[in-house]
Amino acid sequence: MSKTIIFGASGQLGQCFKKLAADKGLDFFIFPDETEANILDVEGLGKLFAKYKPAYAVNCAAYTAVDKAEDDIELAEKINKTGVENIAKLCGEHGTKLIQVSTDFVFKGDISSPLNEDDETLPISVYGQTKLDGEKVIPPLLNEYFIVRTAWLYSEFANNYVKTMLRLGSERPELKIIADQAGTPTYAIDLADCIITIIQSGSTAYGIYHYSNEGIASWYDFSKAIFEIAGTQVKVIPIPTSDYPTRAVRPPYSVMDKTKIKKTFGIEVPYWRESLQVCIVQIKKQN
Repeated sequence: MSKTIIFGASGQLGQCFKKLAADKGLDFFIFPDETEANILDVEGLGKLFAKYKPAYAVNCAAYTAVDKAEDDIELAEKINKTGVENIAKLCGEHGTKLIQVSTDFVFKGDISSPLNEDDETLPISVYGQTKLDGEKVIPPLLNEYFIVRTAWLYSEFANNYVKTMLRLGSERPELKIIADQAGTPTYAIDLADCIITIIQSGSTAYGIYHYSNEGIASWYDFSKAIFEIAGTQVKVIPIPTSDYPTRAVRPPYSVMDKTKIKKTFGIEVPYWRESLQVCIVQIKKQN
């Protein structure tokens, strides 16, 4: 199969692709390091595309420090918009299909039914706005693209909510966790597997898609499940968002409708608790 370049190969999602490529014996992935694949280095990117002539480019690289982005607007915009623009231009020049990973933060979160791909985007944070800006630069430059929005990513790799909770749960007898924000925890391995399915399908059903695990949870629900599955004794106390102010505002509701991606690619989406169990087993193996 033709080559697929993974940008952001050292990050959480990039490492999930590495694991699945090894497990499945997939030899068409290229995992360049950040010095070779800096998405802000147009000349370097051009050399990379010329060298590998990829059929697909998957952009997992992003500025994801949600609160920090409120004060670091310029860098967030460079990585989440300009970097995407750089990749999209080269994809257009080289006949490469782009798969851009985006986020539920492009939505305001003021409705309480699952969000579909055509719902109005109205970010309420710098991070959400820069990710939406990154989505919008693609269509004028490229016809062959998939934008996959996801939410609440975690895995056995890199820093993420599950690993943070497990650490805090080992240090403290009780934790206060927000209970009035609803979304779906998503195992990054499942997302990577979904994107591999898209690539292997050879589909030309280009456009925007939503992918998260099935079900709905609050951060409180998610945290309680982490401790239950891990067998950690922690008292989890539900609190409202107003009791835990953060620099960036989060969407209060960001559950995504996955009908389109399931029907188009025949994907079966695991329930969030089932995937969380798999992940925690993997984390325990590492320790």
